[in-house]
Amino acid sequence: MPIISQLIRASFGSILFVLSPSYGAPFDQPPEWSRDAIWYQIFVERFENGDSKNDPRPIDMEGSYPGFVPAGWKITPWGHDWYEQESWARKTDGDFHKLVAARRYGGDLQGVIDKLDYLRDLGITAIYFNPLNDAPSLHKYDARNYRHIDRNFGPDPIGDHSIINKENPLNPETWSWTSADRLFLKLINEIHHRKMRVIIDVSWNHTGNTFWAWKDVVKNQKNSRFRDWYDITSFDDPKTPENEFQFEGWLGVKTLPELKKVNVSGKRRGHVFEGDLNPEVKKHIFNVTRRWMDPNKDGDPSDGVDGFRLDVASHVPLGFWRDYRKFVRRINPEALLLGEAWWTKWPDTLMDPRPFLQGDTFDSVMHYQWYKPARQLFANAGGRLKPSEFIAKIKNVYTGYSPAQSQSLMNLVASHDSPRLSTSFLNKQKYKFQMGARGNKQLKLGPPDKTTTSQIRMMLLHQFTYLSAPHIWNGDELGMWGADDPDCRKPLLWGNIDHNPQIFAPDGSQGKAIAVTPNQERFSYQKKLISLRRGRLEWTRGSTHFLHSNDENLTLAYLRKTDHHRSLIAFNLSNKPRILSLDNLAASDFEVLVESSSEALLSGTIEGRSLRLKLAPLSGLALDLN
Repeated sequence: MPIISQLIRASFGSILFVLSPSYGAPFDQPPEWSRDAIWYQIFVERFENGDSKNDPRPIDMEGSYPGFVPAGWKITPWGHDWYEQESWARKTDGDFHKLVAARRYGGDLQGVIDKLDYLRDLGITAIYFNPLNDAPSLHKYDARNYRHIDRNFGPDPIGDHSIINKENPLNPETWSWTSADRLFLKLINEIHHRKMRVIIDVSWNHTGNTFWAWKDVVKNQKNSRFRDWYDITSFDDPKTPENEFQFEGWLGVKTLPELKKVNVSGKRRGHVFEGDLNPEVKKHIFNVTRRWMDPNKDGDPSDGVDGFRLDVASHVPLGFWRDYRKFVRRINPEALLLGEAWWTKWPDTLMDPRPFLQGDTFDSVMHYQWYKPARQLFANAGGRLKPSEFIAKIKNVYTGYSPAQSQSLMNLVASHDSPRLSTSFLNKQKYKFQMGARGNKQLKLGPPDKTTTSQIRMMLLHQFTYLSAPHIWNGDELGMWGADDPDCRKPLLWGNIDHNPQIFAPDGSQGKAIAVTPNQERFSYQKKLISLRRGRLEWTRGSTHFLHSNDENLTLAYLRKTDHHRSLIAFNLSNKPRILSLDNLAASDFEVLVESSSEALLSGTIEGRSLRLKLAPLSGLALDLN
């Protein structure tokens, strides 16, 4: 029998451990481990260069944006000033935001292995990798093939290329393990050895323009064996001088040709719809999925990945997702399927993810729906919410979910597709609106100021004490800043690397030097929050009760509780000291677990069944109630 994780809790000091008997989650429920996850998202190319011998070469990048590799191109040093163009970029026609897509730093899987103890010590329990499949771009959403790990993430890119070319892509019996594949299998084992889980990002909606099937279509047109794999509008007519070849690319991006959807009905952008994928495409995807879930094919998935993050999920029909869940859960009943369900109409209307969370498709989603109102409250941004308005919105966000679903939602404050937390809070416009540095000279591109730092620390306190599984975008725990893509994808700010100060702006101008160093205060604070969440059952599995909101004073408090433990979380969002009077708590004493700022609690008294707290400006705290 496969070892399937079921939560059994034993308290050793402040940490709760997970043991593993051999039965899985009900089909329509998320796996137990996801309900207590502390997520860490890794963008491998920018995480850590553990092996400089496998660094990308121009030939490895062919087919990726901007469509060419500049003359004289070289790997960019890890500590390079982000907006400073390299010598090869300065000699090339194009601005920063075009040429930065050609930049590579050489992050790889060995770099991840080297940092696993860092992640374990931070308290991470689950890792989410951006795509690892072989691809020419830095982000890997433009797959060259699905069945192998990117050649530059492993130790032998040239050898891996040779292995891949000898295979029949349609026949799994011919698929070999490349050096990058084997290193990833080692990485999975090392992650599991440290009692962490791992999911990988995949896009079953589109491939890249160097994908083997697509190259055959481009070459052979209507005579291609794979013509029905893609959404093609018209083929080229060789009898005419024009090229009539037309096809659908994801959101019009022609380097990302879309896989064809069949039996489609009810399709509207930003909404789920019925249908399926081409049967042969579907079979290929299922074969790739099995490969990474049970690599040695022995029926025990413990040597494989623990699930998948599913890119642009609303672009793929529900019929496919239903069958995909059945297939995945047959291999591993404890596997997690986590979808991306983002915009119905950018930048105002987020998708309702509930159609994906009916128990027949996904277990969880990237929960932008939580972050948007939370940012409005804690950052005073995007149209400030009063505390009572926040409560109303957040209750609506969570309406209709089972406790297990609510606990498994991935609550993220930043990602590879959005501004980093520091920059998102420093700039007060709508979420994701005008948050890119391209042509936006009003955007603040430096570290957060004192007020913003206080707001960020309150936000993190809320993230780690509230419902759902908290997520960290790699580097946010180090205090990194960065605008929307590509600036959110800077190389990580490791303390053993000398990073040049930030001097340059996106337009090439220079300003006052800003030191670029890890923020140890942020790291220590976030590590403490993680430790508390892992040690306090009420923060993960407890019920949630809003006890107080005062729109005039900008104060808020809620209770997380189980039968045996209670935590009170309180905030003063104003610029003045405020008093919160909380009745009917029946507490005889309290202990301060964590404060968002030093001396956040100015005073606290219990009188009868009432608790009276005086909080410093722009501060929050969590109390253990006895």
